Amino acid sequence: MQDPANMLVQVQNLSKAYRRGQTIVSALQDVTLGVKAGEFCAFVGPSGCGKSTLLNLIGGLDRPTSGAIAIENRPVTHASATEWTRLRRELIGIVFQAFHLIPGLTVGENVALPLLLRGERGAAVAERVNEVLAAVRMDRRRSHRPGELSGGEQQRVAIARAIVHRPRLVLADEPTGNLDSKQGADIVSLFRTLPQRFGHSVLLVTHSESAADAADYVWHMRDGRLVNCVRH
Repeated sequence: MQDPANMLVQVQNLSKAYRRGQTIVSALQDVTLGVKAGEFCAFVGPSGCGKSTLLNLIGGLDRPTSGAIAIENRPVTHASATEWTRLRRELIGIVFQAFHLIPGLTVGENVALPLLLRGERGAAVAERVNEVLAAVRMDRRRSHRPGELSGGEQQRVAIARAIVHRPRLVLADEPTGNLDSKQGADIVSLFRTLPQRFGHSVLLVTHSESAADAADYVWHMRDGRLVNCVRH
């Protein structure tokens, strides 16, 4: 592994292969990288290059074929499903291209859900929900339901839900993919503020070079490999 000093995420020789009939398809090949606390890192590249696979492995949504992952210097490569659930409730927030908001719940109720699942109740939950809704400029829409919001507003709510439990790491997989260019730019600007305001590390997967430009550095990927890194 890389020098663990200040490393929030460490990935060593990570590979992922799938079987399709009689064919083995390599989605990720021998990826090694480290992400420090408070960094904003983007991954760009063509469809099928392994960006989302890498993010899913770091978030415990898939398992690697080989290699190792550590979060906060804690080996998690072989963590059980229960352990990964706990990690996501404590350390990791995830934002997808689809908003995955619950239609029957209000904005405030959707955002509170991760805290309620951890068993938290009362004024502390309300205070935290208010904090993150203000951070994403959605505090005035607290009582609305998802169907009453624009796509950009729904994604803001999804981001608030992903950070309400104060994760160390935020994983964002094509979060602007369903938005127009202005809404997308607003969401990227919001991600830019997270490390500065809350100390989150952000890993962003995107097709958009302009979105990636907001990151501290950008990894270009091709054919399941990291090709080069550009720092801003």
